[in-house]
Amino acid sequence: MSFAELNNLLKNRHSCRAFLPDPVPKEQIEQIVASAARVPSWCNAQPWQLVITSGAETDRFRAAMQNEAETGVPAPDLPFPASYSGVYQDRRRACGWALYEAVGVERGDRAGSAQQMMRNFALFDAPHCAIISSPAELGPYGAMDCGGFVTAFSLAAQTLGVATIPQAALAAYGPFLHRYFQIPENRLILCAISFGYSDRKHPANNFRTDRAALGDFVDWRG
Repeated sequence: MSFAELNNLLKNRHSCRAFLPDPVPKEQIEQIVASAARVPSWCNAQPWQLVITSGAETDRFRAAMQNEAETGVPAPDLPFPASYSGVYQDRRRACGWALYEAVGVERGDRAGSAQQMMRNFALFDAPHCAIISSPAELGPYGAMDCGGFVTAFSLAAQTLGVATIPQAALAAYGPFLHRYFQIPENRLILCAISFGYSDRKHPANNFRTDRAALGDFVDWRG
């Protein structure tokens, strides 16, 4: 793959927020996961483990996840950000408003924004969901390694025409996910990846976020 091809892949990747019901063939899912597992990890620990749902299992999980989000209390295994300030808050707001504008939620419409937020727990209607966990003993570095895996998963999927959205929202309900999928307590649930084929006609998929200029985040030395 040339630099131009890789750059184009990165530029075209986006978080899909509306999926078609069509399932991804299992052999393609296996290809995506195997490719993602080639990313580097500290001492080659390869800390990621996945639970991947398909078919009726996804639908059962979707229903249970929505119920938990409506009735449960958030308790993530890995603490969520304490706050967003400065440019990080600016970027977060810009992303949120771009999504709301795309789907017709006006500023100040709390009911509309809450309804859109709940779409996370419906997995945006994706036919598949992967739950990513890492050994608690590896701490933040295990989580960092898994971040590389999530990125590679998204890019590998895109090469096959499969859309993805990494989701921290589901990980907010760590105890529920541990119970539901029988994930051992000595593993940290980090995030989910909902995936499938994009509903390209849906307005939620018709906006894109921008990226900071190099000068905003690189301190050149020498």
